[in-house]
Amino acid sequence: MNGAPSMTVNQNHQNMTERFINTQVLGRGLDERTAKAYRMDLERFYLWLEDTAGQQEAGGSRQIGKDTSVSDEMEAYLEYLSREKGLRDSTICRKKRVFGIYLTYLATQGILKQYDPLKPVNLPRENTEDTLLTKNEADRFFRAIDREYEELDSDFRRRVCLRDQVMMKILFFHGIEVSELLRLELTDYDKKEALLMVKGKRGKIRSVKIFSRILQRQMEEWLEEHEWFEHDDSYQNRMFLSKFGRPLSMKMIINIFDKYRGLAEIEKECKPKDLKNSLSRYAREMVMELEK
Repeated sequence: MNGAPSMTVNQNHQNMTERFINTQVLGRGLDERTAKAYRMDLERFYLWLEDTAGQQEAGGSRQIGKDTSVSDEMEAYLEYLSREKGLRDSTICRKKRVFGIYLTYLATQGILKQYDPLKPVNLPRENTEDTLLTKNEADRFFRAIDREYEELDSDFRRRVCLRDQVMMKILFFHGIEVSELLRLELTDYDKKEALLMVKGKRGKIRSVKIFSRILQRQMEEWLEEHEWFEHDDSYQNRMFLSKFGRPLSMKMIINIFDKYRGLAEIEKECKPKDLKNSLSRYAREMVMELEK
């Protein structure tokens, strides 16, 4: 039952987008490449809007302007692209310009009762700072986890630490998104082939080879310990669970990362996504060390 409204809303969005493209882009003599760029910007905004609405309302969906103005939604989306996705300032400004033209069109068509011009996006200056981990910092980070695992005298705490080792190494060595990590299920791992089937956005699946023998062994150990975290049947197939047997949240992953960042005495302000994006830097610095 929840699927039907979502399909209707998506179709409404698509229809509005196509009318806008035909009248305001192609109808004014702009080329097909411009039309494609405008269409993609709007489609991605609507997909984000649907995804956000689904998370907030447990599968529900919102019509434009019903709960929040479309201007507010677009501003939130641009903020998300800037802060979470790290898009360049020029890209954010281009999308903002497209959204402004689209809002004007919706207002002239009477689709929006009121039109609030988009406010300037607060582009985070910290995006220009170096937040990727250096080779030295990454080595210290993983040594901190390994050291804690060896020093713990509680079997349960060692199981939790083992879980954290596996998660952080998957992020670092294989660069999957934190959201993808949180969606992993036990059946997504092929032990024989050491393959993870990673579910991306909109149901796209890709295979990721766990190439490290150490990580393969730790994965197998974690799967053997998994039953200690299974408190009921609701989430027992989720790959990574909290001590209460529930799926981990983004906040929990951040807390785990911050814990070991502190133990490793890494002072720079960085996040799990920076760990995910640090492997290429690590490889470059390793080559530089070998060439000395």
